Amino acid sequence: MADSMTQSAQISSSQGLADGQNSVAAKDTKMSVKDLVHWRDPKKSGVVFGLSLLTLLSLAAFSVISVVSYLLLALLCVTISFRIYKAVVQAVQKSDDGHPFKALMEKDVSVPPETFRKHVDASLTHINRLLKQLRKLFLVEDLIDSLKLAVVMWLLTYVGAVFNGITILILADILLFAVPPFYEKNKTQIDHYMEIARTQVNTTMAKLQEKLPGAIKRTKAE
Repeated sequence: MADSMTQSAQISSSQGLADGQNSVAAKDTKMSVKDLVHWRDPKKSGVVFGLSLLTLLSLAAFSVISVVSYLLLALLCVTISFRIYKAVVQAVQKSDDGHPFKALMEKDVSVPPETFRKHVDASLTHINRLLKQLRKLFLVEDLIDSLKLAVVMWLLTYVGAVFNGITILILADILLFAVPPFYEKNKTQIDHYMEIARTQVNTTMAKLQEKLPGAIKRTKAE
């Protein structure tokens, strides 16, 4: 009796250890966007960066419909070719392995309602916050912030005259994967210069605010 209880305890402990290892392995296989742009796993980051850059370059050269059609056509060519190849191999070897994509076909790809509602609620929170901020800026609740927005929009008119939307997205994609590792290597120096620039901007804004008439100076909402 004691031996059976000991064996069951050992089995449960080994199962628990295996489940823990599986959960750790599952966590390791999942990478966040932050891990990708910081190149925690160079292979995965390289694949994502290469595919995203290739897609954007394709969109710059061809229409969206052509790019999507070619991508789906390439995917179909791969899956159909592999399906035919496995069917020929099974016929030659006289095996009964079944459909080569059976494991993928049996996976549940449906989106749970709870997950969908969770993401919708999170998106709605950000949208409402953005709408409130836009109302403050365009209705000039704070003159300084509205002037900052006007300067940014004015600068963007020059950016738009030089680059189109796809070119900006390509540059943004390159910077997204290039800036984070560069920042990690030079964090101290960059933070130092950023603090100097922030101090200079705040000083300039303070001087500008002091020169404004009292009726339109920045007022903090209580």
